[in-house]
Amino acid sequence: MHPLRSLVACGTKLWLDSIDPDLVKENLEWGATGATSNPIIVADLIKTGRFQAEIDRLLVQGLDATSIAWQITDRLVRAAQDQFLPVWERTAGNDGYVSFEVDPLLEDAANTLSHAERVARYIGLGTQWAAGHRNRMIKVPATPAGLDALAPLVAAGVTLNVTLIFSMDQYFQARDNIWRGAQARKSLTSFKSVYSIFVSRVDLYTEKHLPQLSSSAQGQVGIVNAKRIWRANQEFWSTKQLPLQQEIIFASTGTKRPEDPPTKYVQAFAGSDIQTNPPSTNVAASQSGITFQRQVDQLPAPEVLAEIDAKVDMQRMEQTLMEEGLKKFADPQKALIQLLADQIARR
Repeated sequence: MHPLRSLVACGTKLWLDSIDPDLVKENLEWGATGATSNPIIVADLIKTGRFQAEIDRLLVQGLDATSIAWQITDRLVRAAQDQFLPVWERTAGNDGYVSFEVDPLLEDAANTLSHAERVARYIGLGTQWAAGHRNRMIKVPATPAGLDALAPLVAAGVTLNVTLIFSMDQYFQARDNIWRGAQARKSLTSFKSVYSIFVSRVDLYTEKHLPQLSSSAQGQVGIVNAKRIWRANQEFWSTKQLPLQQEIIFASTGTKRPEDPPTKYVQAFAGSDIQTNPPSTNVAASQSGITFQRQVDQLPAPEVLAEIDAKVDMQRMEQTLMEEGLKKFADPQKALIQLLADQIARR
């Protein structure tokens, strides 16, 4: 069996962390059933020049750079949605989604909006970009304003992917707000939510800030953290008897430490919920020869868990990684808008 097919066979939903049309087609053949997008992905795709004809058509319409950036994002996500729509139809809305991230500049350090104004913007943009789409998920970050927008968005019928989750506390807040919003719906038939837990960035954080961790614990904190959140998610939703699964997305699954095998996180989380893997990670997994088996419910030895609990300040880790994560999304969005503004200036 093809390695990625074995990953799917053991219970994982395989998603692609890209909306590149060529890569979507390739990954569909490997068993992928969904995809995610973010400002970095969109900016990198536009920089390839492959979509310049589309940009030129928008430039002729006299749109400004920001409007063009969002029009292109929308059209790229729509194209990926079309590819995965048969999956959504076959699973009655349990799979086959493509994520669309709302404006990352809402959390930019230079943004002067109040908390209440940011919440209102998340609600407005989320409902705007979700309207008319069956298999689009709206990505909202687990920031204070993003979290406060979740219940109204879900109550309005929006399907959400809560992103940039690094800690159990963020997950609890997101899940409880979403469930409160779901209970305001007339029907839960189409209610679906996912929670993107970032993994490899946690291990980079501990390597930099906690070099005193033992060799057994170093490089395991991201895995342990995500598996614990996964278990909490399983336990919470198992009592709700809902038609659709409310799932964890294991995100940031590309390895960043040279000593780690590229399939480290693919193997660790095999067996349940969703993995949204970078294209290079799926290529490495496809060439690995590995038959993936369920490991998502396996944790390291008790002494390793005790060391992690004693030495890792999860609140400090969350704060550091959230600041970095928001900047990583805001900066590419600014660069993309500037790239398009330069094209407008040259016309």
